[in-house]
Amino acid sequence: MAGDTAGDTVAAEVTELAEVAVAATRYPVAPGYRLNVRSGPGTNYRLVKVLPYGSTVPINCQKPGERVSGPYGTTDIWDNIANGQYVSDAYVLTGSNGYVAVRCS
Repeated sequence: MAGDTAGDTVAAEVTELAEVAVAATRYPVAPGYRLNVRSGPGTNYRLVKVLPYGSTVPINCQKPGERVSGPYGTTDIWDNIANGQYVSDAYVLTGSNGYVAVRCS
């Protein structure tokens, strides 16, 4: 029975970690904007897709790139929202004028 208790504890910890990962912070895109997603940190990079109105995005990491003006100011910070997908931080409500995530390598 002691083995069952340890197994239950491990299973509970794994479940808790999975719930934390699913609940990762997502940031809202500025209201009224369909946001272009680029393959790199600038408008000269290939358009990957367009996010619909009311979208939220995760920020995996951030890197400097082209300077862009948007509803949340002018910045050269670009947010990596998925592998090979970047959006300008000027369109994402992070609550900060600076970096809120690690720098992309």
